[in-house]
Amino acid sequence: MTAKAANPFRKAQFLVSANRLEQLPADTGAEVAFAGRSNAGKSSALNAICDQHGLARTSKTPGRTQLLNVFPVGDPAHRLVDLPGYGYAKVPEAMRLHWRGVIDTYLRTRASLKGLVLVMDARHPLKDFDRHMLEFGAASGRACHCLMTKADKLSRSEGLRTLAAVRKELATLAPDATAQLFSSLAKTGLDEARALVAGWLGL
Repeated sequence: MTAKAANPFRKAQFLVSANRLEQLPADTGAEVAFAGRSNAGKSSALNAICDQHGLARTSKTPGRTQLLNVFPVGDPAHRLVDLPGYGYAKVPEAMRLHWRGVIDTYLRTRASLKGLVLVMDARHPLKDFDRHMLEFGAASGRACHCLMTKADKLSRSEGLRTLAAVRKELATLAPDATAQLFSSLAKTGLDEARALVAGWLGL
């Protein structure tokens, strides 16, 4: 999947931003959700995977993804879902609690959800939120993949050490979860990430 023409995610288009679950498309087909702390580079990762510069909204201000953004991949039955960033967003507590409830219910009840991509900064992996999401995924039987972004900020040896440490912790925390190094800027790990998400979606 190295040629641009072979990347099915180039067909991804924005469909809807949902504040409530009932605003999402019908719960059929296959979805892959992207979750992560507000400063982890989630939107940049989505854009890189889809080879589209402005598909998901990016900002220098963390936490700008405040709704569940849905992107069908060529066919409405195959969708990517960008979940609200968690952590540094400067929003009222009531809104933060609303997001938490919506995301929790979505992850627990969405039948079409085939996997969760957990985006984390490779320099600061496995924070409390990341561990919580992985434990939830393991308990609910959801497939989880850790996308360790900003790997270009680490030397090759640092990156490999960090990846080994994360995989070691996953063996206890969420034994079925997988992890990889990724960089939107350096294009590191793009083919691996695309192949995994495409497999979950049945593309």
